Amino acid sequence: MDNILVYCELDGAKVAEVSLELLSEGRRLADRLGVKLEAVAVGHNLAPVAGQVFKYGADTLHLFDDERLALYTTLPQASVLGKLVREEGYQIFLLGATVIGRDLAPRLTAELHCGLTADCTSLEIGPYEDKKSGTVIENLLYQARPAFGGNIVATIVNPHNRPQMATVREGVMPLNVTRPDDYAGTVVSHNVSDYVDAADFVVEILEREIKPAANNLKNAPIVIAGGYGMGSKENFDKLFVLARLLHGEVGATRAAIDAGFTTHDRQIGQTGLTVRPKVYIAFGISGQVQHVSGMLDSGIVISVNSDPDAPINALADYVVTGRAEEVIPKLITFYQQKQ
Repeated sequence: MDNILVYCELDGAKVAEVSLELLSEGRRLADRLGVKLEAVAVGHNLAPVAGQVFKYGADTLHLFDDERLALYTTLPQASVLGKLVREEGYQIFLLGATVIGRDLAPRLTAELHCGLTADCTSLEIGPYEDKKSGTVIENLLYQARPAFGGNIVATIVNPHNRPQMATVREGVMPLNVTRPDDYAGTVVSHNVSDYVDAADFVVEILEREIKPAANNLKNAPIVIAGGYGMGSKENFDKLFVLARLLHGEVGATRAAIDAGFTTHDRQIGQTGLTVRPKVYIAFGISGQVQHVSGMLDSGIVISVNSDPDAPINALADYVVTGRAEEVIPKLITFYQQKQ
């Protein structure tokens, strides 16, 4: 088989959004290649999973449902997925670039003797010319990811080993519902005992503590973003006041984070988050490609910058030429009066 497989990361029986994004992208790639898109879920009480994955494009869902798999541990998941991939012979295998994906993918790469491109931001299908033999290999997966600290984008291909495996960053692929909610795909329920043994369960989870996310930047309808041009942490902190008034979230460029203005979990760009808000307001951001790649699909873009020729102004729907530290207090005063 030359189908595409997507690993569905789970919280109970709820499929993680990054996995649904990968199914949407996998559907596009599968249509391009003329193959089927398959999904795999490993956990317990997984009946609700089918309704979630089929509407995002999956043709087949492989279920490994066992009480021992209710919480994620590395060894049984690696055993299950490794054997499934060897049996089915997928040409492409996609996982989310999450804590779980970063733990699981390298182990599978070693077991399956294939390559891995981590933290991808773009996937495409195209031909590849082998310089040594002069032959052209059609329909390879082009895997793009930031390199050298985000200063370049490297495109990587794996012409000789299968599957072509990649982990993909959260938020970079759009969610596309391609089928009605009642679409009935094929569900294959596997006997877990055929894929694991007792040694795989040597690690037992005694207690799990979940810390809520510090922000909802990825899903915020309004993003207030600040760059190095904010000048200081004190100026940057005013963005949080404005964001609360507008019911938005605060983002930042890498330069602002490196300067200590805010925390790394708010970084937008090639080495941070990808956001698609309805409104994106950029304060003191020059518009380097490393940052712009993380907000390019925003709805309305407003740029506030003292430099009228800043690159981000060419992308903006509205441009305010002025110093951010002078404009922000005026906006705060205005919206406080509207409360």
